[in-house]
Amino acid sequence: MTKAQAAKQISKLRSEIERHNQKYYLEAKPEISDFEYDRLLRELTDLEKQFPALLTPDSPSQRVGGAPLKSFRSVAHPIPMMSLDNTYSFEELRAFDERVKKILNKSASEKQKDLFAGAGGEVEYFAEEKIDGVSIALRYEGGRLVLGATRGDGRMGDDITENLKTIGSIPLKIPVAKNFRGEIPKVLEVRGEAYISREQFVKINQEREKKGEELFANPRNACAGSLKQLDPKMVAPRKLDAFIHGLAIYEGKNKPASQAEAITACRQLGFKIIPHGQICRGVAKAEAFIRAFEAKRTKLDYETDGMVVKVNRFEEQRLLGATNKAPRWMIAYKYQAEKAETVLEKIEVQVGRTGVLTPVANLKPVLLCGTTVARASLHNADEIERLDVRVGDAVLIEKSGEIIPKVIQVLKEKRKKGLPKFRFPKKCPACGEAVERLEGEVAIRCVNLACPAQLKGKVRHYASRDAMDIERLGTVWVDIFVDRKMIRDVADVYNLDKDAVLKLERMGEKSAQNLFDGIEKSKQQPLHRLIFGLGIPDVGEHSAYLLAQKFKNLEALAKASQEDLEAIHEIGPVTAASIYLFFRNEGTRRILEKLRRAGVRTDYVEASGKEETAFSNKTFVLTGTLAGLERGQAEAMIRRAGGRPSGSVSSKTDFVIAGESPGSKLDKAKTLGVKVLDEKAFLKMLRESGVKS
Repeated sequence: MTKAQAAKQISKLRSEIERHNQKYYLEAKPEISDFEYDRLLRELTDLEKQFPALLTPDSPSQRVGGAPLKSFRSVAHPIPMMSLDNTYSFEELRAFDERVKKILNKSASEKQKDLFAGAGGEVEYFAEEKIDGVSIALRYEGGRLVLGATRGDGRMGDDITENLKTIGSIPLKIPVAKNFRGEIPKVLEVRGEAYISREQFVKINQEREKKGEELFANPRNACAGSLKQLDPKMVAPRKLDAFIHGLAIYEGKNKPASQAEAITACRQLGFKIIPHGQICRGVAKAEAFIRAFEAKRTKLDYETDGMVVKVNRFEEQRLLGATNKAPRWMIAYKYQAEKAETVLEKIEVQVGRTGVLTPVANLKPVLLCGTTVARASLHNADEIERLDVRVGDAVLIEKSGEIIPKVIQVLKEKRKKGLPKFRFPKKCPACGEAVERLEGEVAIRCVNLACPAQLKGKVRHYASRDAMDIERLGTVWVDIFVDRKMIRDVADVYNLDKDAVLKLERMGEKSAQNLFDGIEKSKQQPLHRLIFGLGIPDVGEHSAYLLAQKFKNLEALAKASQEDLEAIHEIGPVTAASIYLFFRNEGTRRILEKLRRAGVRTDYVEASGKEETAFSNKTFVLTGTLAGLERGQAEAMIRRAGGRPSGSVSSKTDFVIAGESPGSKLDKAKTLGVKVLDEKAFLKMLRESGVKS
């Protein structure tokens, strides 16, 4: 085949593949099977390899072909991606409408006031569903995708173009045929939400469970975690999708004049737009649309958490302007936490790594927030007593923020006669030993250190990312090793027999090698990780770091008196007593000896940042997702620089580090006047303090 023939065939294949992409992703009307689609893509890829000069960045083959990145570069948003003001009540929505009318009536021209009069004095809004995903910006120049970015702090985001190219519904090139009004804009920037469907989320978690990996909490977390991957080939199999809901830049003829026109333009330019949105003349119409959508949202295959109400015309948006935080021309109406009625069929009491007995309600499956719920939290024995919940009761459950649902009410008027009160077990359901409640504690514990349920939890904690970080030693394998008596305490992780492990079902040579490589590597972890991994009651990551800095090695810590421990700043009497008793336990001493014999390093202490830096004696709080760092890594760097990581914002907080999609901690920081750093500023501050990321 000549180069000219190849060019013709490549052009034909690209057009055909993009047509099938549109049919599949935008129209939901696929014409060919996945096998046939893959055959077309393979033929295109083979031709591009044979004739590399014909390969272009917007080829469909490049959706999964990007090379791994070392890090994401920061990019500025020419039009800031601002936050939204939220409301949970229609009263506040009407108050928003009054503010909009007041500003527009004061600043509008006579022509614009005539428009109000023609609409009966009402403002024209555009109401649209609020997708619970990850905010993205897409920039096109000459019709080609040149940049895809995260929201970041609203002014600076991360360049995740290669990851966004893996999303089939995002066009790499705006089609020439049937384009919007006969032209392609010279420069176009659209805004939207990347997301993972509910069905795909279930598949991802099923796969992670098989591999023994930690499960994602919800589709949004799964999407955010996927877009953080530095290797696009890791992103592509997760099958992310994206809805476009906004227009930031349009350089070309026939520029849309309203949100409704912008949505039409985006559809005609080949984007997958939000499915539910409409013009509402007046706030009453917007309210009716919001009410009508609430019943529909649970049946959708993607997560929504409200509706966004926008002043429709762009000229009026310009007149309204923005505050430092949010535009004055739009507001998000957030739906209340969804509740559902079901029947409690069984109460199962689980045992955690510290021996705490936690009751879980097994429910008659019920649809809640679009997913089937069969389990809910009951917290502890006191909560069961407070609710007076009994097996067989009709109960009300709530799922707020798409997290684990909880039982919030017993419908006692529906209770059948004769249902017995639930009796909390007097013996551990995992090992049969006696349980007890320590004075001053709510929790009831199993005190048997040989309890298999506790052991599984302890080993999972020891191997976790923030502790000894043993790759491949996930939940599934921990359960198997403990059940088969291959692990009897955390130190036995280092005594696993490779030949015996290889004989286990689903354990291949490569997987076994990766596991044992991870185990060997963990022997060189810093002391504070080892202390945290031992699972000492009341000792978190920060306390473990303080102990490592004070005692320098595990042997010295084990010999410390309770008075020595209480003398450490931020270690209180309760924690000091817990540490002291832990190291006096004979079982602990045996484990420490086994760790020593296995070659686990117990004296590697990371630099404490003693030299004065911008971090010295300052308190830092992290919120949102950092693109280049896991939370545990970021907190470790803060400590090395001499700072103190904290989990909550208060008047004593010095800095808040805001990543992608920050939570309420950012709002509280702004209210208290705490200085906020984005990820780029945080990393710069680390470098200037001599800490490498």
